[in-house]
Amino acid sequence: MGVGRFFRILRSVGVCGLCAAALLHAPSAGAQSDPDDGILTLQFENDMFGNSDQHFTHGTRLAWMAPESQVPEWVIDAASYIPIFDETASKRVVFSLGQSIFTPDDIMTKPLLQGERPYAGWTYLAVGLVSVSGDQLDNLELSVGIVGPHSYAEDVQRAWHKTFDLTYPEGWDNQLRDEPALMLTYERKWRRWARFDLLGLDGDLTPHAGASLGNVLTQAAGGLTVRLGNDLAKTYDYGPPRIRPSLPGSDFFVSRGDGIGWYLFAGIEGRGVLRNIFLDGNTFRDSHSVDKKNFVGDIQAGIAFIVGPTRLSYTHTWRSKEFDTQDDSDQFGAISLSIAF
Repeated sequence: MGVGRFFRILRSVGVCGLCAAALLHAPSAGAQSDPDDGILTLQFENDMFGNSDQHFTHGTRLAWMAPESQVPEWVIDAASYIPIFDETASKRVVFSLGQSIFTPDDIMTKPLLQGERPYAGWTYLAVGLVSVSGDQLDNLELSVGIVGPHSYAEDVQRAWHKTFDLTYPEGWDNQLRDEPALMLTYERKWRRWARFDLLGLDGDLTPHAGASLGNVLTQAAGGLTVRLGNDLAKTYDYGPPRIRPSLPGSDFFVSRGDGIGWYLFAGIEGRGVLRNIFLDGNTFRDSHSVDKKNFVGDIQAGIAFIVGPTRLSYTHTWRSKEFDTQDDSDQFGAISLSIAF
């Protein structure tokens, strides 16, 4: 996909317009977000940012983090019995709806392509509990959905490609079959674990660790993110959110400073993968599959802006090969917009 077509598509779908409108209509630069605001997040991830159309090709996620004052008392009581959560920490509940789409390298061929990753889609609902205590954030999330034709990933990709005159994907008849999909994920992040100054800018390091269990993904992960920006201490932020299995950020942020906040960030993560349905194929029936690699690494870099109660970010990700017959590593980009109110 050419650069010109890429920007025409963004303009057509309104992504650029949405991001610009959010910044232009945000409260004055001196405004701050309230720690008890709810937070609405929209994420858009696509491999067209990497000038390709393969493998993890698209992801969309819409999330709502409810204000702390609206967390039911029974949820707080239940969290007190989970050792990973600090009883004195503030708690937030997050509800999200998302879809991820995966395709082989060659989408113009209709017959099954042996040695290429399967066509697959996953559409899901998720509910999570976020606990924030000092500079530590814990996130426990349950995702429930469906993999297969009734994820409607085929319909979404074909409609997108037809509308914008892109290469029409021919091989969706070979996609993974319908399967209920379940994943329980836990992550912990240590914000500003180490701090430094560089060229008059504020820098910090945020390590993270986590694991997922389910028929979608079963894996363990660990990594580190470095940020460099203007007065990071005034913005309570764990980095922009990402669609799993990418490096985690968080929907949660609180702006405590005046003016426009910004930071550059870069991160690395390694994952030990026991199961990945999008490579291993269906769990309970025969399906197309490839021999996955049990260790996968991500490197990401990007920039985030915070204006009052609005956070806008772009992230670019480079992912190592995920299966044995994969020719090249992958790259894709992500736009994230979060608004607290």
